Amino acid sequence: MNNINILWVDDEIDLLKPHILFLEQKQYKVTTCKSGTEAIEIINDTNFDIVFLDENMPGLTGLETLNEIKEKRANLPVVMITKSEEEYIMEEAIGSKIADYLIKPVNPNQILLSLKKNLDHSRLVSEKTTSNYQQEFRKIAMDLSMVNSFKEWEELYQKLIYWELQLEDIEDVGMTEILESQKSEANQQFGKFIDKNYPSWFDHNTEAPIMSHTLFKEKVVPELSDKQPTLFVVIDNLRYDQWKAFEPIVNNYYKKTYEEPFYSILPTATQYARNAIFSGLMPSDMEKLHPDLWKNDTDDGGKNLHEAEFLDAQLKRLGLSHLKHEYHKITNLKSGKKLVENFKALKDNDLTVVVYNFVDMLSHAKTEMEVVKELASNDKAYRSLTQSWFKNSPLLEMIQQAQLLGFKLILTTDHGTINVKNPSRVIGDRDTSLNLRYKTGRSLTYENKDVLAAKDPKTIHLPSITMSSSYIFAKGDVFLAYPNNYNHYVSYYRNTYQHGGVSLEEMIIPFVVMSPK
Repeated sequence: MNNINILWVDDEIDLLKPHILFLEQKQYKVTTCKSGTEAIEIINDTNFDIVFLDENMPGLTGLETLNEIKEKRANLPVVMITKSEEEYIMEEAIGSKIADYLIKPVNPNQILLSLKKNLDHSRLVSEKTTSNYQQEFRKIAMDLSMVNSFKEWEELYQKLIYWELQLEDIEDVGMTEILESQKSEANQQFGKFIDKNYPSWFDHNTEAPIMSHTLFKEKVVPELSDKQPTLFVVIDNLRYDQWKAFEPIVNNYYKKTYEEPFYSILPTATQYARNAIFSGLMPSDMEKLHPDLWKNDTDDGGKNLHEAEFLDAQLKRLGLSHLKHEYHKITNLKSGKKLVENFKALKDNDLTVVVYNFVDMLSHAKTEMEVVKELASNDKAYRSLTQSWFKNSPLLEMIQQAQLLGFKLILTTDHGTINVKNPSRVIGDRDTSLNLRYKTGRSLTYENKDVLAAKDPKTIHLPSITMSSSYIFAKGDVFLAYPNNYNHYVSYYRNTYQHGGVSLEEMIIPFVVMSPK
């Protein structure tokens, strides 16, 4: 504390002697001066931690002095002290990025509070956050042993994300490690829960969460209207924590009217989960009803080329063919910018669907490019990278235009993704699918403890490629690797973001409805 250096600028500084003595008793070092000109000279020669600046001085005014100080030391916190409560002075000072604003007469405790707020803020927040999480840690640990419904898992996962984002702002590595181990334990329990309950969610007599194939009918359709256009954005591969990272940016244009997680189907992979959203069907039904549109893992060609046709068929089935709708898929910057340029033309649609592939490109690029591997080395960095992309993306421009045109906004994703750390050996024939988090094929050999196995795909509404095909889904942060070239493969894919398996991060995903501000 005793190395905090304060500069106090006031033409009546002698009257403030009691305040200065009070601060010196608290071990602060206070330098004083009587004019703005003098203050600027002193600041050239001395490093201060904070400046208290009187607004009403002869010669250079407080606001003029403030501007000079900010030109020389942009990051030096300045607390403005004034007799005046005139609004324009407050606005000028706030516009010039003052750290605080006090109105005379000030008492010593106000000064002390301002110092703590500006210089001690991060330490105080850090201590409070740490002690709050320590209390919550015990509660989460108890919840983990008792959680037994899909709703409770949604709530628990959101709680873990909340604390992850709180702890992100404090530099306490120990706390972050404790949370990581709690997330890992949660995923272990969640894997057992899904293993036991997932097949029953397709039984009409059992309460089931909203899932990929029921999302459109249950959650999107009730929001549609021919009185207001709706922009329905599906950001591929978006985790719940990534949505939370850029939600504040969207809040500048939209206010949230509804938010609730839903569950991605298995495999948590684009061709299954996203096709399920647009078709309103599980994969085995897509294969049966739309053999011309559905492709299995082993088929050649793109697996998500027919979402627009799936959507048309679903709208027809729901008796909504009259809705004027358009579907757009954005896979690169150029196509994003083009849609922004033509966005006004969409206001006559009842429903505009935009599938945005960026996060998916990012997570795949992460395995391909060392640079991205560096930039997204952990969940915190991955969130930060997503937020940075979003701030500068055509998607944000679309959202801004949608707000101006009065669109309702619905944001969601098809599945999340997880940072994989632990390899698990799998043996299969040459027709086995290539995904790192799930495999489908004949006579698969695998480590039982690492996977959820579906020996009969029909029970979870997945197509069988052959009579004896089965599926396995990696649990937690496991990734599936073949024995040949094992070490090279493992070092290449370890600590990359993958999807297709069973984890909170992949399965519990955001669905948000917003109205324009």
